[in-house]
Amino acid sequence: MSEEITHPTIVDGWFREISDTMWPGQAMTLKVEKVLHHEKSKYQDVLIFKSTDYGNVLVLDNAIQVTERDEFSYQEMIAHLALNSHPNPKKVLVIGGGDGGVLREIVKHESVEEAILCDIDEAVIRLSKQYLPNMAASYNHPKVKVHVGDGFQFLRDYQNTFDVIITDSSDPEGPAESLFQKPYFELLNDALTERGVITTQGESFWCHLPIIKKVKQSCREVFPVVEYAWTSIPTYPSGMIGFMVCCKDKNANVKKPLRSIPPEEEEKQYKYYSKAIHEASFVLPTWVAKELK
Repeated sequence: MSEEITHPTIVDGWFREISDTMWPGQAMTLKVEKVLHHEKSKYQDVLIFKSTDYGNVLVLDNAIQVTERDEFSYQEMIAHLALNSHPNPKKVLVIGGGDGGVLREIVKHESVEEAILCDIDEAVIRLSKQYLPNMAASYNHPKVKVHVGDGFQFLRDYQNTFDVIITDSSDPEGPAESLFQKPYFELLNDALTERGVITTQGESFWCHLPIIKKVKQSCREVFPVVEYAWTSIPTYPSGMIGFMVCCKDKNANVKKPLRSIPPEEEEKQYKYYSKAIHEASFVLPTWVAKELK
């Protein structure tokens, strides 16, 4: 009989996500049915468990990255906000996103000829193929290429190459901290084609407004168009997460999709995203809009 896997975040059958720095004074808990896998990769602590109500859950450094039940709201929004803000995206790069969910969304666009994923941690890719098949199925797509390595290094080798770059990173602690700073946005800018668009994981306005303001300021020093959008997702702290959407084209309006499909097609393709949701996601609560002006 195999020994039961234990993890310090799981107490009395409940996984607990507690961070005194990222979301002080609150916690996210999920009921655990079974712990499926735990390992310390070269870069982070990787935990996968089956929850009672949210399917399989991927946890990196004690923070939930994806759950099978609600992942689509994040993956669809971070991908399609960018892709539909570009007139004709052909080459698309994902930094991070080793679970494969963003890739799955990118290859829905017929114009895309190549979708490249660069993730530093092979363990996330390997384990997602095993435990998150709905997302990781995208790795078998003929347009997808995978590079295991550092996003910074990878970007330095490419100038004027990608139409869209999506940074699907964890929170700005540990390995992902540098992905929220100006030098990184400058690298992105250089790697983009002339009308290039980026989206990047942009944190929660309930928990991280000072971080969001700082990131927005850094982006504004690099890109002429910078907007903050958001999506609802129950398993991220405070139940929502934001995205920074930036474009090199100073005349671009990323708040309105350049391309859309008929509503009946939208229903087949997407579970969360739509043309109306695209536009609505940039509408911010009054106090947030005021802070981010």
